[in-house]
Amino acid sequence: MTAVHEIPAAVQQIMERAATRGRNENLPYRGAVTPTEAWTLAQLGVARLLDVRSSEEWALVGRVPGAAEIAFRLYPDWRPNPDFLAAVQQRFATTDRILLLCRSAQRSHAAAQVLAAAGYASCYNILEGFEGDKSAAGQRNINGWKLRELPWQH
Repeated sequence: MTAVHEIPAAVQQIMERAATRGRNENLPYRGAVTPTEAWTLAQLGVARLLDVRSSEEWALVGRVPGAAEIAFRLYPDWRPNPDFLAAVQQRFATTDRILLLCRSAQRSHAAAQVLAAAGYASCYNILEGFEGDKSAAGQRNINGWKLRELPWQH
């Protein structure tokens, strides 16, 4: 008998933590992962990264290698991108495990809500975002993808 595709223990643990966070926060989508967990899942090929920041942020702040880039809101007035869902539908199946990233995990949370409502069953918000939370001085130097020294480039 052929073994069913086994999920590595590390992936299973990450997915369980993500689901627990989702239940604890009463999220309308599957769950939430830390930046490090997201990178692990992407590197293992069990999830795909979707960066929902603006094109200006990708150019000026940095990009995550291998991440799909579809802006959720448009700079400079941050109006919703009317083509967001259609662009996602062109690049992702509703069965894909999608890890959403933005600057501080707020837009990615909203984008995950939109995708879940559109039938994407496995959306996860990446906590902390690319730049992280603001310090008392208003600087984004507490946490986040970049501060955790995960791969990124200009």
